[in-house]
Amino acid sequence: MIRVLGTIFAGLLGLAFGSFLNVCLSRWPKGESIVLPRSHCRQCGRTLAWWENIPLVSWLALRGRCRTCRSWIGWRYPLVELAMGVLWAAVVERYLGSNILNATPITAATDLTVILGQMLLCWLLVALAVLDAEHLWLPDWLTWPGIALGFIFVLMAWGLVSFGFPPNPIKPLLVLAKNQLFGILIAAGLILLIRWVYWRIRRREGIGLGDAKLMALLATWLGLPGALLAFGLGVVLGALVAIVLLAVPSAHRDSETWALSKLPLGTFLCVGGIVSSLWGGPILAAYLHWAGF
Repeated sequence: MIRVLGTIFAGLLGLAFGSFLNVCLSRWPKGESIVLPRSHCRQCGRTLAWWENIPLVSWLALRGRCRTCRSWIGWRYPLVELAMGVLWAAVVERYLGSNILNATPITAATDLTVILGQMLLCWLLVALAVLDAEHLWLPDWLTWPGIALGFIFVLMAWGLVSFGFPPNPIKPLLVLAKNQLFGILIAAGLILLIRWVYWRIRRREGIGLGDAKLMALLATWLGLPGALLAFGLGVVLGALVAIVLLAVPSAHRDSETWALSKLPLGTFLCVGGIVSSLWGGPILAAYLHWAGF
């Protein structure tokens, strides 16, 4: 019962934070404050009433249009809110133990740390996915703090799990930090290597440095195997999108323009990262079993 109620509460909280994320996604690219002014129509400037700010419900009630100027609000608003609600509910359902009430304080604190960390990771990845899809932009002030926060949450979770064992946890903690740094270097280096090879062949930039920082972020939170899984899923998803675009005649009417168009690799990596964070363990286990390891 606690697990069900926690999942529902997390979903509702995710809708609220998804609504806040929409404000950020609309204002960050334009350098506007996310605090002031109050939520308003981006076309006519009218300040929204309280009932127009209810996540998902308001968009459906207004049928996706401003009630004053009738301008189209956009699909991104309900999709981001719905994604955050579903993802946060999935995180709680995945990581909240059914015996939470009988858990020890250390176990409860560990579960809470993991849940909060995964919720923050999902929020960051959805934000980066949308920014890259809409603006081909992975801002440093999201990726670098995301890497630092990943370090903090991973070390905190490990520290809670190993509380009291071994007697001297400093050495294992340093080993964990070293492994984290190694995974970051390998993950980011993979993107940099592809970027360098592409430059040698085509003599123009094919992958931005933001994608390398995003891979470092994924390696920090998910470990190197999880980051590589996210990379593989992202590449496959990006290839499928490219094939679909290639199959649409209007998408490549101008062959030169189509050939030079850019796909948001960061968006696909973020989707892969979300899948890896929630179901990476079973996916990797199934792959290793299939491969005979």
